[in-house]
Amino acid sequence: MPLQNRVTPFGEIVAISQRGLFTGNRGILHDPQTKTLLARRWSSKAWLVCSCDYQGVRRVVMGGRSWTELFFLDEAVALAAGHRPCFTCRREAAQRFRACWADGRGEAPPAASAMDTVLHAERLENRVKRLHPLPRPLGDLPDGAVVAAGGQAFTLAAGRAHRWTADGYAPAERLARADCLLTPPSTVLALAAGYRPVLHPSIGQ
Repeated sequence: MPLQNRVTPFGEIVAISQRGLFTGNRGILHDPQTKTLLARRWSSKAWLVCSCDYQGVRRVVMGGRSWTELFFLDEAVALAAGHRPCFTCRREAAQRFRACWADGRGEAPPAASAMDTVLHAERLENRVKRLHPLPRPLGDLPDGAVVAAGGQAFTLAAGRAHRWTADGYAPAERLARADCLLTPPSTVLALAAGYRPVLHPSIGQ
């Protein structure tokens, strides 16, 4: 039985067997005795995207009281859910993200906590996933942005849409329209300014 620790583009934490490229966290969300989630879905505004391989450390998933290990299919999914790169285990990516964030918003590079405050407002509305209007035509959104259409999430790349499923991405398709934007607007600005998230290899197939 899979643990409830896979994150969807809608920010939900679900129990599916999907393997992901990244781990991450939102603080301590689980009971280590039962390895089940508590009622809360975050305990910190710092929602991070972390490397699954950092200095050879092997963690027992949900085995301690440090942080709850969450998993994402790829970085686009993690960013859509409202996470950002970690400055500890993914420092180079985090620095690029911060520089592109600053360029996209036309401001000085912010502290990590300042980005977390902005993202927290953009990721949630009444404690559920905040859905945003499309800031530009669908075809003008940057690679790595994730939109919703018909209740499904689609990662955009190279003019194609890749539908997220519990088994991974479905084959690429053309998407004529979308209902809303899942990726927080400030993150979309960072993508448009040049941040390149790590996408699942199936997107290039």
